[in-house]
Amino acid sequence: MLSETKSRDCQGIIIFDTTLRDGEQSPGASLNTKQKLEIAQQLSILGVDVIEAGFPVSSDGDFEAVSLVAKKIKGPVICGLARALKNDIDVCFDAVKHAKKNRIHIFLATSPIHMKYKLKMSPEDVFQKAVDAVKYAKNKISDVEFSAEDASRSELDFLCRVVEGVIDAGATTVNIPDTVGYSVPSEFGEIISKLFSRVPNIHKAVISVHCHNDLGLATANSLSAVINGVRQIECTMNGLGERAGNASLEEIVMCLHTRKKLFNFETNIKTTEISKTSKLVSSLTGMMIQQNKAIVGGNAFAHEAGIHQHGVLAKAQTYEIMTPQSIGLKSSSIVLGKHSGRHAFEKKMAELGFKLTDKEFEKAFSDFKALADKKKNVYDEDIEAIIENELAEEKQIYELSDIFISSGSSVKPIAKIKLKKDKKLFFAEESGDGPVDSSYKAIEKIIGQKFKLVDYSLKSVSIGKDAVGEAIVKIEHKGEIFVGRGTSTDIIEASVKAYLSAINRILRNKK
Repeated sequence: MLSETKSRDCQGIIIFDTTLRDGEQSPGASLNTKQKLEIAQQLSILGVDVIEAGFPVSSDGDFEAVSLVAKKIKGPVICGLARALKNDIDVCFDAVKHAKKNRIHIFLATSPIHMKYKLKMSPEDVFQKAVDAVKYAKNKISDVEFSAEDASRSELDFLCRVVEGVIDAGATTVNIPDTVGYSVPSEFGEIISKLFSRVPNIHKAVISVHCHNDLGLATANSLSAVINGVRQIECTMNGLGERAGNASLEEIVMCLHTRKKLFNFETNIKTTEISKTSKLVSSLTGMMIQQNKAIVGGNAFAHEAGIHQHGVLAKAQTYEIMTPQSIGLKSSSIVLGKHSGRHAFEKKMAELGFKLTDKEFEKAFSDFKALADKKKNVYDEDIEAIIENELAEEKQIYELSDIFISSGSSVKPIAKIKLKKDKKLFFAEESGDGPVDSSYKAIEKIIGQKFKLVDYSLKSVSIGKDAVGEAIVKIEHKGEIFVGRGTSTDIIEASVKAYLSAINRILRNKK
């Protein structure tokens, strides 16, 4: 059992990152050579100890990528994967030999089902092949890792024999993979414990684990292995990998970091680089991060329930066991929705610069709750619109009265805009680069002033052919940013409303 009061010095855990090898094997993920190098550079900044850059013999592209990473990346050990075949090992060596610190990682299955149906080899032949492969690689390179594929479903006696044999042959690291994510923490920890008690030369090598997440236990199994003697964990950013993925690097690292007194282990990872690395991997692989993903998901530091928001605002540690800054984020996010309470709403209004009387606050809060029942998230612009409606409708200096658009692939776009101000109508017609640009020019013509648009976004806030479109624009004026929002089932009208909303804020600010 672990104790919260351990006093011995912290021990180091080697973080072996296989995002570029096993991570890229995720269905739907693919990286070119340039992208692999970009991720490898960030992994080096992150502080991983080993980068498994690919499987060189698998393709010319993978060989090129591993070679480039080996040449360009300084700091981490650069590793390549190889089957227990001389040609694989030769090709792997040629790819990693350029690195100052390099490693060949050999794998061979040791479970009965793999030996019988995949390898079609006897246990004796598998044992000899593993030993011979390690010896062959050891003649080329000093750092050799061996993986007993499907170790968690292997017979323990045979697994012990293989581990002992490859260490005698020169393996500096021996990996015990839960290749198909079959094991559970108590069982997997016991396998590791028995290896340490039964393999006489086991302390001559670093023992590693590589756990898959088929049952959602990859992180738990990896940590159980650490408790029982393992000193290297193989993992990927965002938990990418075959099928359900691998143990997630950010989960492993932040578990050890957050519960340091419990585990009494540390890593070389710069945790403040985690968020940046996660986003880079997601962007380049095209594998989106689920919102509720631990550590790096969009909701990991977001709070909507009123009681949670009140607690976090009073003392962050009430509902946050780690700080968002610890992984490189600026702050937590208070998400306003139907579960939010008065405390969060009041704080949001203060952030937006509003000061209301008690009566105005109650009315605004009631309108906020009504809106929150209709849409999942309520944004700053929604809050501003609610407050503006409460304070005075006449503050809308210009209002959209009518809009007419003529546009097409072979015709010049024309926008006819009619605005109302002080009960008077103003009309302008303009042409531009598309219907939105034309409309914005017509608005500027009426108002008699040009504005600098710095951001424009459009998204659907509902589903179906009649979905409501939400346009958000940002206008820069005298060094200050003014945000405008507009909604409509007509995206041009939504865009015009958003632009007009931001301009009205600028004009009200002048007054």
